[in-house]
Amino acid sequence: MLSTALKNLPQTVTFPPVWIPDPIVWDNFREAIQTIPFFTYFKNTAFYVAFSIVGTLISCPFVAYGLSMVRWPARDSLLLLILATMMIPFPVTMVPLFIIFGKLGWINTYAPLIVPTFFGTPFFIFLLRQFFMTIPPALPDAARIDGASELTIFARVILPLCKPALGVVALFQFLASWNNFMGPLIYLMEESKYPLSLGLQDYRSTYFVEWNLFMAASTIVVVPTVIIFFIFQRRLIEGIHLTGIKE
Repeated sequence: MLSTALKNLPQTVTFPPVWIPDPIVWDNFREAIQTIPFFTYFKNTAFYVAFSIVGTLISCPFVAYGLSMVRWPARDSLLLLILATMMIPFPVTMVPLFIIFGKLGWINTYAPLIVPTFFGTPFFIFLLRQFFMTIPPALPDAARIDGASELTIFARVILPLCKPALGVVALFQFLASWNNFMGPLIYLMEESKYPLSLGLQDYRSTYFVEWNLFMAASTIVVVPTVIIFFIFQRRLIEGIHLTGIKE
């Protein structure tokens, strides 16, 4: 991808392939940004990704806390039900969800992509629950003896201890939202609302494709995910390592 992004147009269709471009055309990146409404796509993507992460970090820890640190009837049964939803493939729910969101008037808005994150994601709920189970029960019990409410225990005792796990959840949600293609394809109709994933596909299917420019734009899209992964790599490994390990 990077090699093609640095080629001129004739070199992109040369056989055998040219692995090292000569000359290296750095101007492809500038031209790629100008060929498509790149900054509009980027703004839409940033908006969608940011609110998706916020929704996930608000909802999933709450549910995970209730399924791990609070005892109540049918708790484990509800956990099994939540995990069972992970086995339902997306194509099964695609049409019913489209009908529901259509009746709500949410088609061609970001609501179908953002609002569900505020109701929890089964995988992240399970991941956080497993992390919460590693926290010694003596900590919330001591807070209860001191008269703290469950909300206070959650906010002041549990959350500060689970930053590595929250970092993992935020990173996974970022990657899932940034790379999401099917959701925007189904619910968004106007090009002005497209995220980067859908905008690049629309460019490839609508115009004469200059593959060097397309690969240059794709490289720019990939760069943020690579940078964020390397920045949070240690926290990611730490969070995954600690999840499910009980001392």
